[in-house]
Amino acid sequence: MDKIRIIGGTPLVGSIPISGAKNAALPLMAACLLTDETLTLSNMPYLADIITMANLLAQHGVHLSMSDQTRGPNGLSLGRILSLNAANVNNLTAPYDLVRTMRASVLVLGPLLARYGAARVSLPGGCAIGTRPIDLHLKALEQMGAEIELVDGYIHAKVENRLKGADITFEKVSVGATENILMAAALAEGTTTLRNAAREPEVCDLAYCLQAMGAKISGIGCDEIIIEGVPALHGCQYSVVPDRIEAGSFAAAAAITGGDVELIGITMDIMQSVAEKFEEAGVSITETPRGLRVRRSAERIRGVDIMTQPYPGFPTDMQAQMMALLSVAEDASMVTETIFENRYMHVPELMRMNAKIIVHGSSAMIRGVPELKGAEVMATDLRASVSLVIAALAAVGETVIHRVYHLDRGYERLEEKLVRCGAQIERITSAKQPLRFEAA
Repeated sequence: MDKIRIIGGTPLVGSIPISGAKNAALPLMAACLLTDETLTLSNMPYLADIITMANLLAQHGVHLSMSDQTRGPNGLSLGRILSLNAANVNNLTAPYDLVRTMRASVLVLGPLLARYGAARVSLPGGCAIGTRPIDLHLKALEQMGAEIELVDGYIHAKVENRLKGADITFEKVSVGATENILMAAALAEGTTTLRNAAREPEVCDLAYCLQAMGAKISGIGCDEIIIEGVPALHGCQYSVVPDRIEAGSFAAAAAITGGDVELIGITMDIMQSVAEKFEEAGVSITETPRGLRVRRSAERIRGVDIMTQPYPGFPTDMQAQMMALLSVAEDASMVTETIFENRYMHVPELMRMNAKIIVHGSSAMIRGVPELKGAEVMATDLRASVSLVIAALAAVGETVIHRVYHLDRGYERLEEKLVRCGAQIERITSAKQPLRFEAA
């Protein structure tokens, strides 16, 4: 199993191109099921989750082709181009073996049901950061006329003729449910109103792509979205929005090392709440012609209080990275997690690196220390993984991070991007280890 070795203490200096957002690309890929014409997506990241979704769509009968990585005149990556054609879908089942590895796989449910009137989708898996039930997806589809049963771990959904427009109020803000129902409503008969809808940039990206495919959607970026269903959608060409979480992660890496890094291709508007907390912590983020420049403006990081909230609040996907940064603040910070109930699994690993953190319920108190120390640590999920990388970049001595396959789900060429800015980081590919007993 691969691991990453980092020698900390080198300020990051240089530029880092920001990839297309994984959390936008996955629902955009699922949207191909809504039309028999080709959907072409540019600025695509090349990640384990993208490959999983591609494999899932391929087994439905979708034809996919991806270009090699393209680069601009300055040598910076422009991502890949992915073409998807769902003209010959011949399988309406999303199997357990694929869906269990990635929660976003459930996003095929709405499109399959809307276009084909039936779907059989395994209950989803993904990172172990909370239960994240899909009842909001299912209740909304039932309001639109779908008949749904849960049988042997599978969602069996069907509808006579077309789904019907409905007035749907989500009990809580859910990105996945908003995306799934947004796609289903695009081909429904009549008008669908989504209230308490998610407002994340990735949700907006899906809505704009659906508009380019012929969908009639108003209220994009608001908590009330209105979709007038149309009989059919067509193909289009669309560019995936830059990844605000990747940008925030690299910003934290630049700040914790006292570096000076330009993040290429990202804009302030989609990461405003994160930028505000960075500024409060003594990190300067300024706009440049190519993106954003990040550098520490204070001698030491200042402690701040953070509460994760749905967009436009502080994103839960940046909580672990900010905790790593705040672990070297000159005073105390408080982080409160309101989205997921099990998202502090990185805390024991950061504490192995000399971080002083006390967790009580949904809150974590971080008392900043003058320096972190290298250690052997283990990644537990995607964002926890990168938080350990961030901490290791500033730690004294050597850090070895195990189970880094999580990183490959959400960060493209992480080591390459950091090495270009001076980081001492390498991936160690281990030979297959013999089986051995491990206590449960």
